[in-house]
Amino acid sequence: MKNILLPTDFSENSWNAIAYALKFFDKTACTFYLLHVNSLSFLALNNSAYVPDKEFIENTFTKPAKKQLKTLLKRISTEFEENKNHHFFTLTDYNFFVESVRNHVLEKKIDMIVMGTKGASGLKKVIVGSNAADVIKKVKCPTLVVPEDANFTDLHEIAFPTDYLLTYGVALLKPLYNILDIHNSSLQVVHITKKTAELSIDQQDNKDLLNEYFNKFRIKFYNLSNKNVEAAIECFVQSRDIKMMAMVAKNLNYFQRILFHSKIEEITYHTHIPFLVMHDTMV
Repeated sequence: MKNILLPTDFSENSWNAIAYALKFFDKTACTFYLLHVNSLSFLALNNSAYVPDKEFIENTFTKPAKKQLKTLLKRISTEFEENKNHHFFTLTDYNFFVESVRNHVLEKKIDMIVMGTKGASGLKKVIVGSNAADVIKKVKCPTLVVPEDANFTDLHEIAFPTDYLLTYGVALLKPLYNILDIHNSSLQVVHITKKTAELSIDQQDNKDLLNEYFNKFRIKFYNLSNKNVEAAIECFVQSRDIKMMAMVAKNLNYFQRILFHSKIEEITYHTHIPFLVMHDTMV
């Protein structure tokens, strides 16, 4: 039984992520936790010393959120056929968003977070809201980020960009392994460099480790030489009809031009392709 956390702000964008998750885990026994967080951020931004009492929080934030979560559960039951493998619980919180997510990941033993992104910038790029960016950076739990225009389709091919500089542990790669297994997907490992160069001994060892770990699946390795890393990735994704991108959180700096725009909170990527971010350990 997988435990899946679905943060929601009741927007159509977050609904799209929920719908994607239900289809993505269609054949998997799951407990879904629908979480709505009324954020404390505005108090911090305003340097306010005022802390609302419990009655105010209950009447102003908690009760309306619980009502909206019930409406959300009704929408799920209306738009999706009953799946006996799926169970749903609702959660409300009044806290800083990332802190709330981190706490629930620990308390509910969450296996994966699925959350949406919103905001287009140009035809090929999307800006991920600060909440999603913060979760990726600060919560060590596998996170599937679903762009607002993403629709679930068979995951024929999943791309995994790497510089081969990291030694990958089994625990880190397990989420990707499980996805490949469940969806019968092939893995396209993509190595991008600004100029053609031979792999070092350590890089070759890490490449061999990937090949050995994923040898059960259809796996191919690509070497791309391009000064513009982002352009190389976008070209590869389009040419291969990639359905998902997977990457390792501690390697995000290497993909600065793929993931992050001028500000760290802005992640640029296709508006229709989800990406999975994996972490070393749960925190």
